[in-house]
Amino acid sequence: MGKAQREISISEFFAKNRHLLGFDNKQKALLTTIKEAVDNSLDACEEAGILPDLVVEIHQLEQDDRFRVVVQDNGPGIVRAQIPNIFGKLLYGSKFHSRRQSRGQQGIGISAAGLYGQMTTGKGPHIISKTIRGKAHHFAIQMDSTKNKPLITKDDELAEWHLKQGTRFEIEIEASYKRGLRSVDDYIKQTAVSNPHASVTYLAPGMEEARLYERASDVVPERGEEIKPHPYGVELGELMKMLRNTNSRWLSGFLQEEFCRVGPKVAKTIIAAAGLTERSYPSRIAREEADSLYRAIQAAKISAPPTTCLSPIGEERILDGLQKETDADFYAIATRPPSVYRGNPFQIEVGIAWAKPGNDLLDVDTSGRITKKKKKKNTADTENLLGNADEAVRVLRFANRVPLLSQQSSCGFTKAVINTAWKNYGLSQSRGAMPVGSAVILIHMASVWVPFTSEAKEAIAPYNEILKEVKLALQEAGRKLGQHIRKGKRVAQEFEKRSYIESYLPHVGIGLQEILGITDVQREDVVETLRDSMETKRKI
Repeated sequence: MGKAQREISISEFFAKNRHLLGFDNKQKALLTTIKEAVDNSLDACEEAGILPDLVVEIHQLEQDDRFRVVVQDNGPGIVRAQIPNIFGKLLYGSKFHSRRQSRGQQGIGISAAGLYGQMTTGKGPHIISKTIRGKAHHFAIQMDSTKNKPLITKDDELAEWHLKQGTRFEIEIEASYKRGLRSVDDYIKQTAVSNPHASVTYLAPGMEEARLYERASDVVPERGEEIKPHPYGVELGELMKMLRNTNSRWLSGFLQEEFCRVGPKVAKTIIAAAGLTERSYPSRIAREEADSLYRAIQAAKISAPPTTCLSPIGEERILDGLQKETDADFYAIATRPPSVYRGNPFQIEVGIAWAKPGNDLLDVDTSGRITKKKKKKNTADTENLLGNADEAVRVLRFANRVPLLSQQSSCGFTKAVINTAWKNYGLSQSRGAMPVGSAVILIHMASVWVPFTSEAKEAIAPYNEILKEVKLALQEAGRKLGQHIRKGKRVAQEFEKRSYIESYLPHVGIGLQEILGITDVQREDVVETLRDSMETKRKI
């Protein structure tokens, strides 16, 4: 038995357990491949301060279950030496240890897509990348799964490329393309909502020409600043590791230099509570002393971590995204102040788009007159995010601007929506169920570390701190929606009453003419006077 033991590489593990990364089936594999490539492209563009221009293409090959996927961006490009490792090695990246908001976290996604393509078609990815001062390089890569390292099968330098800078990722995979909810089409549309600063050109099988999702904002989101770990977010084992590896000579300096929000006064309080001295050598602290230090940290009063590491969408951009991709009559946006879970700062944003059932809408013009207007039709897209009035509302879940399409029932966001009393805000809702109505609820979490339920990054873990903030944001946006719906009902009731009176005014005029013996002209004047009097009383 001892001879059979051997080390297992991370590539081998995920090759046998690819469902953990979102490659459960052919349809989901296509979505995951595109999602990971788009996430990388958007991150690269934003870090370089570039407005993203993305191209996403899906080409069906001769075999029904084979597709060629292309994702291209105008980002800063990748230096030649890094290309093979980024696309051909799992757990290789620059964001895992960074405490700053970004879409990617683990360095798994895009290389896992390449591994999946290699497993199902025998072909690895092709990458073309060019930096602003360099030449374009074309790589063809295979992955050595036993050693988790890339095998370069092609390395060419291109004399010319149509982009000044950027990256093009292309791969053949075994997949299935379908339209509808939780499809690639749905993902692209939701990406356009949460990233209104991006322009996306999308081409899929069955389309006569590519669909352009134009940008609604010309402002690149501000890049979050990297912060040091917060003491509350460090567990005992990690604290012991930090003590061993620190360059600080004294314990007091260690606490102030390795953590955020720890000044001389706080450090002194923690050290005294732990029964240690400020001149203790961090690398010589034993496990029992480290345990005392850890408990002292948890008991100390330490300010919340700074939120400069976050880059939320923003209320104005959420409104731009919803207006661009929905045909609603009312929008409500709510943003919660930044909060903290396990020492990690996060911020919750909520947007609601609501449409009045039916095609006829009531409106009040500038003069105070109630009028009818026809509901405009969304001619830009055949699939409106707004559902029917007798269906459950759509919940759009986002983490660091990335749409979460799968595992909705197990997501903390969904639980927060269900636990909100939507009847108070004008929507129908059965106990323990989603609210019903022609509406879309957008929930976005911006965080330096999103607590996903799995490596596939499809659902948010239901931490109490997160659920509380989501529910408060939903209630705030819900109150705005409720006020609008109640106002609309009052206007509708008044319009109905006035329509009844309007229908009887001519008969009143005829009766007065018969009683008073006035002329037809005088009768019309009397009817108009009554109508004006009714309008004046309504305004009062």
